[in-house]
Amino acid sequence: MTYALAFPWAFLLLPLPWLVWKFAPPHREQSKAIRIPFFRQVTEAAGVEAKAGAAVLARRRVQIVVAVLAWGLLVLGLARPEQLGQLTTIEKAARDLVVAVDISGSMDAHDMKSDDGSPQQRLEVVKDVVGEFIEARAGDRVALIVFGTRAFVQTPFTEDLAVVRDLLDATTVGMAGPDTAIGDAIGLAIRTFEASEVEQRLMVLLSDGADTSSRMSPVNAAEIAADRGVRLFTVGVGDPKGRGDDRVDLQALDDIAQRTGGAFYYATGKEGLRDIYDEIERLNPRVTETLSFQPKRPLAWIAFGSAAALAVLTLLGLLGVGFRRAKA
Repeated sequence: MTYALAFPWAFLLLPLPWLVWKFAPPHREQSKAIRIPFFRQVTEAAGVEAKAGAAVLARRRVQIVVAVLAWGLLVLGLARPEQLGQLTTIEKAARDLVVAVDISGSMDAHDMKSDDGSPQQRLEVVKDVVGEFIEARAGDRVALIVFGTRAFVQTPFTEDLAVVRDLLDATTVGMAGPDTAIGDAIGLAIRTFEASEVEQRLMVLLSDGADTSSRMSPVNAAEIAADRGVRLFTVGVGDPKGRGDDRVDLQALDDIAQRTGGAFYYATGKEGLRDIYDEIERLNPRVTETLSFQPKRPLAWIAFGSAAALAVLTLLGLLGVGFRRAKA
């Protein structure tokens, strides 16, 4: 165990009683005396000269020793001795990340490539890769937004990444409506970031279609996000040659990302998505805060208690001696 003093300057008070005794004027008080007749004859018979005087009370040696010890213990208590525990260092990521996933009806298309090259549903591929990306964000705070016709917050900012992954896995195509509201998803992310106090704010938005139902245009939402210090990375996974709502608007996704200082990516399969997320991590290295904590156990009560016990025991001892002498 390690011991330390929180206020060692208190030991400067140690010589204070001696300084008071040495330089302060003595305490005087008047006491009653007995007036006797024939006082002059008594002094002459005793061979002494009558004069004004004072009685100085004598202190026993034990009183002086106890007073010195008690004062030393009091000063030690004022110095606040502490028992120090083991130093604990915690590294905490100073980054908040919003992941917005498109779950509109077009995400049911089976044109994404799995690891073995076979076609797979877009949303299933996205959930697998995004889930791996979220699990690798240990230390970050992550929020999950899903959007279709409307945008919804699945989880606010949290460090419990397992919960975020579970809620992502529980999403299904069309549960937020069949259309695509990219602008509303960005606007909802901006509101989510209002509770963030960190400087590094990132948003990863994944969509396979063009914006068709937003109340706020994606471009305006992106400009507001840029003003709030949010960097937006967009990922397109749809078919740019498709028709209607199934056609991903690559140019719009690129414009959104550029307005916030982010980047746009296009993926056709699971491996491509993994490469994209690795690139996002490379462009935005994690900023960490180092927090150090060392538990402290105060011990001043021992010194104060010892001083009080010493004074009480000495007083009781002196009273006992005086009582026995008076009885004798």
